[in-house]
Amino acid sequence: MVDFAGWEMPLLFTSIIEEHRHTRSAASVFDVSHMGRIELTGPDAESLLERICTRRVGKAVVGQSLYSHICREDGGILDDVIVSRFEDHWLVVCNASNRDRIVAWLRRHASGSDLDIKDRTEETMMVAIQGPLAVELVSRLLPIAVADLRRYHFCSGNYMFTPYAIFRSGYTGEDGFEIILPANVAQLVGSYLVGDEVASNTIKPAGLGARDTLRLEAGMPLYGHELHEHTDSLSAGLEWCVDLGKDFIGAEALRRISQAGPSRRLVGLELTGRRIARPHSAVLSENRPVGEVTSGTFSPTLERSIAMAYVDAAHAQEGRPLTVDLSGKQADATIVRLPFYKQKTGT
Repeated sequence: MVDFAGWEMPLLFTSIIEEHRHTRSAASVFDVSHMGRIELTGPDAESLLERICTRRVGKAVVGQSLYSHICREDGGILDDVIVSRFEDHWLVVCNASNRDRIVAWLRRHASGSDLDIKDRTEETMMVAIQGPLAVELVSRLLPIAVADLRRYHFCSGNYMFTPYAIFRSGYTGEDGFEIILPANVAQLVGSYLVGDEVASNTIKPAGLGARDTLRLEAGMPLYGHELHEHTDSLSAGLEWCVDLGKDFIGAEALRRISQAGPSRRLVGLELTGRRIARPHSAVLSENRPVGEVTSGTFSPTLERSIAMAYVDAAHAQEGRPLTVDLSGKQADATIVRLPFYKQKTGT
């Protein structure tokens, strides 16, 4: 167990590699209750979200979720969030370390508006069930047609007098669901999810360590590593979640970056050997620094050393050979297309 943004969280249960491989081959359950869950209700909720989100969230239909960024005026990323549209409210899921400032940011920009903002994080729980057997497993456990949900869509309702919301989304590169329930049923739900299925070896609990290696293989950015206040959505290669045709906080700065072209790019690296590139390791071209590693690991699935890094745009072409400084020793590296791993179904 480790402290993570003020939460006591499991780093691992058995081993990171075992939990990682089980997620890729079967299904794992992750406690992600540390993620912030902020509810917005009222007639001005949509206009507030349009003003602070890079994505045109108003186009979402009821039952749909959208990945978006929340930016400062200079285009720096305050957080990456999932915005979901319910019939009578909106839900913003944010990173645990950013919850307080995102709540404050929402309230600051909601001043004078007709809406209510409530932080529901500590009164709810959230679990993620991820893996190629996740759909089959959840369909068997719950009398809800979850297999009919499309990616980034959700359903909600009441089951046995318990309100729920089930989202077909996740952070591992596999299919699966994220489920929000009242916190007071957490222990019961946890036992139910992993009870009989543990005996059949279908589902196992997994911790933060495997969650990180899984998301890195899938090329998914992590706030505080690939995303932070001193970078922007375009340099991170996430243009698809930015609508420069609408006005939002940071839009002017991002338009200028788009017009000039980002000065650096987020890239994937494959390294020779088994050594891991740690965050802030220098990326070199002909012994000159041209970038910096943001995340690295030895991929349990691909069995090679992989990393993500910001590299000067002039050196960011796919296939370009570079080197990474690993504590004074240089390792050869090649820029590769992200993600490193794709789900077997190709979806």
